[in-house]
Amino acid sequence: MFFMGINSGLRISDILPLRVCEVKEATHLKVREKKTGNTRRILMTDTLRNEIQKYCLTLGDSDYLFPSRNGDKPISRVQAWNIINAAARDAGIQDSIGTHSMRKTFGYHFYQKHKDLAILQQIFGHSSQSVTIRYIGITDDMIDQAMQSFSL
Repeated sequence: MFFMGINSGLRISDILPLRVCEVKEATHLKVREKKTGNTRRILMTDTLRNEIQKYCLTLGDSDYLFPSRNGDKPISRVQAWNIINAAARDAGIQDSIGTHSMRKTFGYHFYQKHKDLAILQQIFGHSSQSVTIRYIGITDDMIDQAMQSFSL
């Protein structure tokens, strides 16, 4: 779940309802966003696709990727939060980590690698680049630091 979140940029509410048949052989994730109602199509990287295929080996095609104990529905957002926080504690992270941290982590690292706010804005479905900048945590101090080492 964490790997999918940090490699897709999807909200947890869009990850949890996914079924194996929707991702197992897919090249793209196709989701109708719960928050906005918009349909999104996201390329699955080779790394994500390989991990999904390994993960799905023990699941049936109609199963949820992250099934609840009784299997007839996916785990809840609260349970996803509990799982991610337990993993963070096991990794020595004491701060509370929200499920939205995965989406923000994706955004931050995508921006650091590509420096393309326009694409990231489209991926996230944000209304403006200023929203995307705030979302990924670009601060005035970061801007000052970048400017200090810049010269023509």
